[in-house]
Amino acid sequence: MKKTMMTALTVALLGTTAHAQEQLAVVGSWSNLPLYKQFTTPFWTEELPAMTDDAFAAQLTSFDQMGIAGADVLRMLGDGVFDIGQTVADYTVGDAPELEGLDVPLVAATADEAKAMVDAARPMVEDIMHDRFGAELLGIAPYPPQVVFCNGAVTSLADLEGKKVRGSGRMTTKLLEALGAEGINIAFSEVPGSLQRGVIDCAVTGAGSGYSAGWWEVSDHLLTLPLGGWDPVVIAMNKDRFDGLAPEAQEQLKAAVKEGLEDKAWAAAQGGLESDIACLTGQGECAAGTSATMTLVEPSEADMTAAREVLESEVLPEWAERAGGDWATRWNDSVGKVVGVTVPVAN
Repeated sequence: MKKTMMTALTVALLGTTAHAQEQLAVVGSWSNLPLYKQFTTPFWTEELPAMTDDAFAAQLTSFDQMGIAGADVLRMLGDGVFDIGQTVADYTVGDAPELEGLDVPLVAATADEAKAMVDAARPMVEDIMHDRFGAELLGIAPYPPQVVFCNGAVTSLADLEGKKVRGSGRMTTKLLEALGAEGINIAFSEVPGSLQRGVIDCAVTGAGSGYSAGWWEVSDHLLTLPLGGWDPVVIAMNKDRFDGLAPEAQEQLKAAVKEGLEDKAWAAAQGGLESDIACLTGQGECAAGTSATMTLVEPSEADMTAAREVLESEVLPEWAERAGGDWATRWNDSVGKVVGVTVPVAN
């Protein structure tokens, strides 16, 4: 009888352990921007348990709240400091130059085009996460299209020549330099003060991000040439932690991230630029709050042609050299086919 009771108790305890809720430590990207506020926070803190039949729950913070750089997120993730990390892919290209191919400026004018580019790059990103960072890719979410905020008058792309401009990533900075600007590397959080003090003349970020961070208070002209792409945010999990989950749980978690976070962020990106520009310029209704009064500078056909020519003739070939011919070939066979661009690859 005692043995029967002990067996029953053991089975009950094992059953409880088998169905124990997985607690995840999650680090998101910038806490003051719409992606974190509108999508990252509700998904990880409220929606995840319900979407996974209570199999997962999460404790969320952001890398700026932790006091770490965005470039350190994937390194620390691979070291097992936390379970899941989200950071802008461009922040990590010092460790993985091939990752620059995820977000190429000027080649995706709409959210649908950007999503197609990201989907084409996804197998490459999966391999980069495995090989470079010991991580499993869970998803890729967009920031808004990256545009140019300037403190001082600009009327066209040519006016950026000689100006000090903060790029949103390495490829963006290389493009600015090829166009005659001086590319400056400054953290996102340091941009307002740098614009105000004249350390830089202009800075590239998403229109919605710049609005939320108050860049319109220290700049007066908005050039909507998409010089910085879409600044995709990689969502990844420590590979050992992921591999320790049952296959069903792995699939459940990936499906939840796709449906509850990634897909919602992409859906919101549709038409988001127009709304963000309205908030920054006062030209249209601003649902996000008080409208600013920045001067809108729309790129001309000549601006787009000139920037695209420099991208294809100088910037992408230089990236191919740094990333290596194998990665450039993979890019040509995937992303390049989607966006209609071929990067020259040295034999």
